[in-house]
Amino acid sequence: MSHYPYLIIGGGMTAHAAVSSIRSIDNEKAIGVLCQEPYPPYLRPPLTKGLWKGRPVDRIWCRTESKKADVILGEKAVSLDIAQKRVLTDKGRTFSFEKLLIATGGRPRTLPFTDQEIIYYRDLADYYKLKEIVASAESFGVIGGGFIGTEITSCLSALGKKVSMIFLEEGIGRRIFPSELSLRLNNYFEQKGINLFPNQSVVGYRKEKNKQIILTSAGKELAFDCVIAGLGIIPNVELAKEAGIKTENGIIVNEQLQTNIEDIYAAGDVANFYNPQLGLWMRVEHEDNARKMGDYAGKAMAGHPQVYNHIPSFYSDFFSFSYESVGLADGNLAVISFWNTDQSKGVLYYHNGSKLLGILLWNLVGKLPEARQLLNEAPSPDPHLLASKLSIS
Repeated sequence: MSHYPYLIIGGGMTAHAAVSSIRSIDNEKAIGVLCQEPYPPYLRPPLTKGLWKGRPVDRIWCRTESKKADVILGEKAVSLDIAQKRVLTDKGRTFSFEKLLIATGGRPRTLPFTDQEIIYYRDLADYYKLKEIVASAESFGVIGGGFIGTEITSCLSALGKKVSMIFLEEGIGRRIFPSELSLRLNNYFEQKGINLFPNQSVVGYRKEKNKQIILTSAGKELAFDCVIAGLGIIPNVELAKEAGIKTENGIIVNEQLQTNIEDIYAAGDVANFYNPQLGLWMRVEHEDNARKMGDYAGKAMAGHPQVYNHIPSFYSDFFSFSYESVGLADGNLAVISFWNTDQSKGVLYYHNGSKLLGILLWNLVGKLPEARQLLNEAPSPDPHLLASKLSIS
């Protein structure tokens, strides 16, 4: 049995941030990182962005091992003994700990078809697989109109591939954007040669020779060389739940990112936390939250806990567009929008009628700190008041 004063389950950006944070306080005690993937911690955003634009794979590695951490690859934690403070892996090995961080992230949602070759795009292995296919394939079906769908479609289109998008909503990114902006994106994508199938789900799948055939809820039968799906993730809570750790839409943590079990913390995509500024319980699946939560969790494990009151942000870019958002960007919320003359730049304020909950910056670079500060000030969602807050320039 191997013993680590600090043990981390999960090998993503959250784990790396936690290791770095621990090492800023404690440079002596051993740290173990259990990575289910065969790769050490790496940056995930380039998988749908930079790597398709020529960024070398060597640039994505976090190099967690340089922080004097033991990074254990290709080994999954399968049971957690809280009383004995031990973790058992699928390789039959046992690891004991003093402080534990659960940063297990999530797994892709999948469609209920047998014998499928759909790529549920999530990790580095998926990137390598798709890159190999792209070398010879020409037609691609992308299921989902969210982050993965828009970014992958943009990359494939830039490579000259024929791409179709199938998504449940009326418009691209509708779960985040208000209807007007979402439908405007539909028009733009179609101008780029993308075939769109909105308001449709995938109800059937089969393979014929070298083609993948999908059937939509509108009766469309579509054939592709390759099908990619971005349907969101399911948080990996099973290990924690079976051990008696409280879960609900993730692993419940307190303001210092500790679970209901002493010395066990959770952070990143899998953690459900309360944000006092917004007055909301949140589980956030983005880089900023992964890094910040990992940092705070590491400090707490090393004996320097802080209140996690950070308002998470996220960003995306596709074709000529880029946007950043802080707080809650939900297409079902009321939105107060301000745009420049040609609508190439804008600020969207999301609110529930009484409280400002999120701000989205469309093609506005460098204003995220101002937006986060504004949310912290909690102004009234009054159009006259907000008109002078963030300039569009």
